[in-house]
Amino acid sequence: MAFDNSLVSRVNGTSTTGGTNGSGMGATSASDLGEEFMSLLVAQLKNQDPLNPMENSEFTSQIAQINTVSGIDKLNNTLSSITGQIDASQKLQAGAMVGRGVLVEGNKIHVDNNTVLPFGIELDDDAAKVTATITDGSGRIINQYDLTKSGPMSAGVQSFNWDGTDASNTRVEDGTTYQVSIAATDGSGRAVASRALQYGYVSGVMTANNATKLDLGPNMGSVAFNDVKQIL
Repeated sequence: MAFDNSLVSRVNGTSTTGGTNGSGMGATSASDLGEEFMSLLVAQLKNQDPLNPMENSEFTSQIAQINTVSGIDKLNNTLSSITGQIDASQKLQAGAMVGRGVLVEGNKIHVDNNTVLPFGIELDDDAAKVTATITDGSGRIINQYDLTKSGPMSAGVQSFNWDGTDASNTRVEDGTTYQVSIAATDGSGRAVASRALQYGYVSGVMTANNATKLDLGPNMGSVAFNDVKQIL
């Protein structure tokens, strides 16, 4: 006995007469289709030709298909629930960061009201020597520091405070933005991948394109929650 595949095709999102049907699961849930499937199956079993009954393998195959689709439907619901919980948790964490300082990827150091904002570095691997170079807007070197005077630096993120002086120990101009660049090498002199990090003050939280973002003010704009390297 040949089994009527029309309902299974609906469950799988396809049509045996019209090709692919992209909205096969759109209007009817897998649960509803499962009930229809079982009703149809029982009806066919009752009315099958005794001389040509349904093969056991065919029967098992159809049951497996509907169970698979029902399982996928339940899995999708579970994943949606987990995603929602993660999103809610992330929003709570982001809200707790309002009023805090953070380090994000960038190379700017602001000097304002005689206050020098901190900066940071991120190393992909351990480094034997790390040098930070401070330059002004024209690219002129203001000062240079060996950040590994006290010993090698481990991979990861670390924050630092520049004292706001140049190589002659003279205070730099207030109300100015400087840049920091990082050079790192391992014990054999090979370059270690590194990135400069800049300071930002979290003034608010927003949602854009279904992503939680932190408002770091007009100068820096917003950054994704996951882009924060360190909370200060």
